Amino acid sequence: MIEQFDVVIVGGGLVGASMAAALADSRLQVALLEGRPPAALPQDASWDARIYAISPGNQRFLRDIGAWQRMDGARVAPVRQMQVRGDRKGSQLLLDAADAAASELASILENRLLLDALWQGLAQQPNLRIVSPCRPTRIEWGDDNALIALDDGRTLACRLVIGADGANSWVRAQAGIEAKPDPYGQKGVVANFACERPHRGIARQWFFDDGILAWLPLPGNRISIVWSTFDAKADALVAFDADALCERVALAGANELGQLTPITPAAAFPLRLLRLPQTVKPRLALVGDAAHNVHPLAGQGVNLGFQDARLLAQMLCDLPLGADAGDYRLLRRYERGRKEDVLLMQLVTDSLQKLFNNSNPLLAGLRNLGLGLTDRIAPVKQLLIRHALG
Repeated sequence: MIEQFDVVIVGGGLVGASMAAALADSRLQVALLEGRPPAALPQDASWDARIYAISPGNQRFLRDIGAWQRMDGARVAPVRQMQVRGDRKGSQLLLDAADAAASELASILENRLLLDALWQGLAQQPNLRIVSPCRPTRIEWGDDNALIALDDGRTLACRLVIGADGANSWVRAQAGIEAKPDPYGQKGVVANFACERPHRGIARQWFFDDGILAWLPLPGNRISIVWSTFDAKADALVAFDADALCERVALAGANELGQLTPITPAAAFPLRLLRLPQTVKPRLALVGDAAHNVHPLAGQGVNLGFQDARLLAQMLCDLPLGADAGDYRLLRRYERGRKEDVLLMQLVTDSLQKLFNNSNPLLAGLRNLGLGLTDRIAPVKQLLIRHALG
């Protein structure tokens, strides 16, 4: 028996779940395939090491689809300022939300907190069928529909397949879109800490010649770090015992928040740049990390994914009754609508990584001079702040 849908979304992480939720008011029948549903939120005082900085623009999107207001606000921390420092004395850029008459530049929250809020809404969505746990095994692409075979023998037919299944996308491979990621030879080391002194809602970032360290404020006297550095150093950081890691992280940040105490152990993930020749094909659209990867130095990976979901969902919701959700002309408009924003973010983050993560003394002078000049040119700072606000 073949089950019929208009849209099948493969991948129920943050971007895939938000994509499904954004189609709640459409005329479309939607299925969401996920290998395993998210675990229930723990009822203890633990913290998730996977942390995201969500821009105000994407907060509005998440509020519109009903997820933002389901979260416990006591576990969300606003970023009111961002301090960026180069690797020479006096090289600093300060971005302040107040300069744009905004209350915050971003909000820091746990992956599991937002994912739980999204899935709560999905469970009540009338036009959505959640198929989880499941494992798709094959996609057959036809002129009028796509057929997705599952390992339990079921087959789903749809007009449009949306690949939201991450950086190593199975859907992308099934569509024959060749991915040749450029590895940075770096890993992102993440961990959470309690700090001796209050962070005051300030996100701090240091550019070194061998990596980039960010301290992101969590509720209370807590921070989450992302230390993007070359593989050997990243592996060494993960191998440290808790006391040694706290000492190393505090020292790299000039002990600005005093003594650090570990909340979560360190973990690391490889960093790469992924530019695809195309993100749509007939009956296919890719969103989130399945469509693009960027260096995490600007914290914009998941924000780009939410913007993918918002635009594609808006276009699908605007379809007249009976229209083809997998029409290639529609999907090409989606691809063009996202191309500039994604390429700009990839260009900026990739250029900054290459500019700072090297030991060339000439570049060292230029990059630190540029950071200081940017801090003194008000229109440029305003532009950066507006981009951060989304």
